[in-house]
Amino acid sequence: MNIKTVRFLVGRMLQVEAALLALPLIVSFIYQESVSQKLAYAGTIAILLVVGLLLSFKKPEPMKIMARDGIVTVALSWILLSFFGGLPFVFTGEIPNIVDAFFETASGLTTTGSSIMPDLSVLAHSSLFWRSFTHLVGGMGVLVFALAILPSHGSESVQLMRAEVPGPVFGKLVSKLAHTAQILYLIYLAMTAVLTIILVVFQVPLFDALLLSFGTAGTGGFGVNNAGFSIYANPAAVEWIIGVGMMLFGINFNLYYFVLLGAVKDVIKDEEMRTYVGIVLSFTMIIFTVLSITQSALGVPIRSVFFTVSSIMTTTGYSTVDFGLWGVFPHALLLLLMFIGGCAGSTAGGIKVSRVIVYFKSAIAELKRMGQPRRVFVPKMNGKPIDNKMEKSIANYLIVYVLVFLVLLLSVSFEAGDFTTAFSSVAATFNNIGPGLGQVGPTSNFSMYSDFNTFVLAIGMIAGRLEIYPIILLFSPSTFKAFVKRR
Repeated sequence: MNIKTVRFLVGRMLQVEAALLALPLIVSFIYQESVSQKLAYAGTIAILLVVGLLLSFKKPEPMKIMARDGIVTVALSWILLSFFGGLPFVFTGEIPNIVDAFFETASGLTTTGSSIMPDLSVLAHSSLFWRSFTHLVGGMGVLVFALAILPSHGSESVQLMRAEVPGPVFGKLVSKLAHTAQILYLIYLAMTAVLTIILVVFQVPLFDALLLSFGTAGTGGFGVNNAGFSIYANPAAVEWIIGVGMMLFGINFNLYYFVLLGAVKDVIKDEEMRTYVGIVLSFTMIIFTVLSITQSALGVPIRSVFFTVSSIMTTTGYSTVDFGLWGVFPHALLLLLMFIGGCAGSTAGGIKVSRVIVYFKSAIAELKRMGQPRRVFVPKMNGKPIDNKMEKSIANYLIVYVLVFLVLLLSVSFEAGDFTTAFSSVAATFNNIGPGLGQVGPTSNFSMYSDFNTFVLAIGMIAGRLEIYPIILLFSPSTFKAFVKRR
């Protein structure tokens, strides 16, 4: 492993975060916040610049990024960005515990939306902005953002993007990787801007509209205030707008590029997108029907059911109703959605719809082979055969996913009051969703856990966002030996 390359790239990423922190500092001046609030962000920027410059002072020659280098760089960058990004909360005293601050920032960057904050009113405008802005940056990927704005490191930079972009398959839209990153981010930011404008048209204050758009675009879901949408002039319209917005941001962004190219028919035929939309709509109708029959006293409108299904499916985590009161069957369906997640290549978390399709089709093909062993059954997706290499890779991912999930579950089970709380705590963080059930439901938070498990769940969020392998490789003995040997 090329330690010099990893060091240089991590240093550049810390400098990028320093530049991003200038935005909440500007917000602090706009809202005339205290000197200590401004110094908290200015001080963090200074620390990031110093550390970043020390790490990236000398560019390694030749600049080669192998697969292992890219994976370790991505994993290490996300952990360090979460740590340094949490320092302003510690310096201002808004989140005095550094582990809690790390959790909150990791939750933002991974677009999880889980929080240890019981009261958002203690946060200044600059901190509210930074907290939600991390969703926007982390949604498409921190390193994808860097690749879009920094000078290219050549075709080998694909190792960085492959390690960070979610989904079983990675592909470039155009020949140059930097152009691919720029195209994805332009589409992403344009959709975010449109959503912000629509919210402002429906009388949502600009500051709130921006933060809600950040959370929707990144499918993150950090709250803006303690009262939710009820403080706005037209809360029902806002609920529909955000609900549809979350659903749109859960679709593979490559498809939006193809729409711009005029290939609308091909997009409509995309099997993953059609399955994704079908799941959202069918689960909405099923849960609404069940609630209408068994929980009629709650009076949950269909827009709130759609909003909740869209929020959970896309792993956003916004909530407008306490779905903890909905009963066992709706809970089971919502838990299933937590694991499925959104489409590959979107800002959503979870296992991804494309993998679920492959699991299902591979299982059907295997059953057919057992019944007719002399015939050849090849599962297909979008009309193309699913090769054995992909089947094996996706199957292995599921095995690793389950093992890591069990390790996280065993860790939090010592502190959780019941199995539902423990299980949904891991499901909500590992799948980058936000709220769970039980003691971590939509009206609660994660402040009940000790520093140890808060840290464990934060690492779980990062592992879930990066699809496990980068974090496992970072903490593997071979990586540790490579760093020690280099020193």
